[in-house]
Amino acid sequence: MTVLLVLITFLGFALVDYFLNRHKVPVPKAVLDLERPTTTYIDGFLVPEGLRYHPGHTWLVRERPHFARVGVDEFAAKLAGNIEKLELPKPGQWIRQGQTSWNVLRKGEKASMISPIEGEVVEINQELVKDPSLLRHDPYGKGWLFTVHVPDEESTWRNLLPTRLVKGWMKEAVARLYARQPMLAGAVAADGGRPMDDLLAGIPGAEWTKVTAEFFLP
Repeated sequence: MTVLLVLITFLGFALVDYFLNRHKVPVPKAVLDLERPTTTYIDGFLVPEGLRYHPGHTWLVRERPHFARVGVDEFAAKLAGNIEKLELPKPGQWIRQGQTSWNVLRKGEKASMISPIEGEVVEINQELVKDPSLLRHDPYGKGWLFTVHVPDEESTWRNLLPTRLVKGWMKEAVARLYARQPMLAGAVAADGGRPMDDLLAGIPGAEWTKVTAEFFLP
């Protein structure tokens, strides 16, 4: 009888847990090795698997429970191009998902980007601050931006792009960029289909601030 009662109690807890958690979005447990990202290219742009993406062309990876690393994807890095400075949030600052959180500066112009996550900034990439070129040369590795403490992981992951939609989203972004700047189709193909480090450099009337604003969603 005792064994039967234990089994019934266990089953009851299992059922309660199921109904409480069935609608929750699972939080990834694996941490991506950013030094050796899984090679996946979409229309010439590197889009590693194992990361989660935000429509503002930023990425997110869970480093450990309630802590995540943030960066920009290669599309954004090459579009920003030869930036001279980054204005990153400071450690201890609270940033909100979908709101402007940092800026990139180039030739006296500024482009803003929005955060893919909500939480408290823990650490910024000092090497990137010293050498902004890391952003376009290694956006998924040495060019990461900062780490964040994320109290509400469930809400954060729910609002990111579903993995199954990433390919179509990136293809649409590249096509929209080409439609806006037809000369870029040749620029991206100049090196075996890989994007140049500074996509808008040398294109007359490229309007860097307007183009970046369209894709960075500030």
